Amino acid sequence: MNSVFFDSRISDGDRRRALYAGQLFAFGVRQSVLKFAEFTQQMIEDAFKGADPEMAQYSMPVDSYAAILTELKPKFIHHSESKRHLQEILGEFGCDPERTFFEVPKLRSSTSDGYLTAGIAYAWHPHRDTWYSAPACQVNWWMPIYEIEPANAMTFHTRYWDTPVRNSSAGYNYYVWNQKYRGEHIKSFTTKDPRPLPAPTEPVELIPELRVICPVGGIMLFSGAHLHSSVPNSSGRTRFSVDFRTAHLGDLDARLGAHNVDSACSGTVLREFRSARDLSPLPDEVIAKYEDGTEAAGSLTFGAPGSA
Repeated sequence: MNSVFFDSRISDGDRRRALYAGQLFAFGVRQSVLKFAEFTQQMIEDAFKGADPEMAQYSMPVDSYAAILTELKPKFIHHSESKRHLQEILGEFGCDPERTFFEVPKLRSSTSDGYLTAGIAYAWHPHRDTWYSAPACQVNWWMPIYEIEPANAMTFHTRYWDTPVRNSSAGYNYYVWNQKYRGEHIKSFTTKDPRPLPAPTEPVELIPELRVICPVGGIMLFSGAHLHSSVPNSSGRTRFSVDFRTAHLGDLDARLGAHNVDSACSGTVLREFRSARDLSPLPDEVIAKYEDGTEAAGSLTFGAPGSA
């Protein structure tokens, strides 16, 4: 059974163990999260030059909208303040900075009524992050930037926590993906997305589902092994959110985490993770435990020479 723990005060270690068992955690407003949301709001509003970001889709061509996001999202991801805010959030939530590693935060947008659902604003089908070379102990953190509602949230397909879904993850290698399918060219995908994203190859029962509605300044935590997707946005407003991922050094070293029920991808995202203490990378000896012989297939990291 998947439960939602609200404003739980258990330790980070106990929380991680519960997450690996399929539980979810939701938190009300926290000052570190609120400050990050306000910082992100300012970046979004600057990019849209005075237009209401939640309503701008109704006043500009889709190509122009995609171009704004193509410039905004990398700028946000790599901004030094984004990393600093993550460090503050992890500190407030009791994560040991010496043993907690994070991936850069991602700014997501979900436009309403099918305006832009491909490329830079991809509307996510049901998937597990573990289909995309994430470690079993990855914890996903998700926060809204403007107020959300059930019609523009994300959802969990809870019956599949321990039930396999036939999927195409066997064709996904993280290093090949870095080399071939990432980069600015995705802004041209405004109606269809031709990239071979791992996806179910059998019908997925979308009900029962679970939508967790956090306030701005609140945050939700879940395992990267949870099957989840974007709700088809019918709210009339674009949803902006931020998510980032963490992994605990001890859990990585011991190969702890959620049970793998159906992932068959190759490669690992772990070279992208940085220390919450000083932004140093994971130790090579830990990454070596996740190598599978495909390291020469493409670019080891998104920013590596030769990556798209």
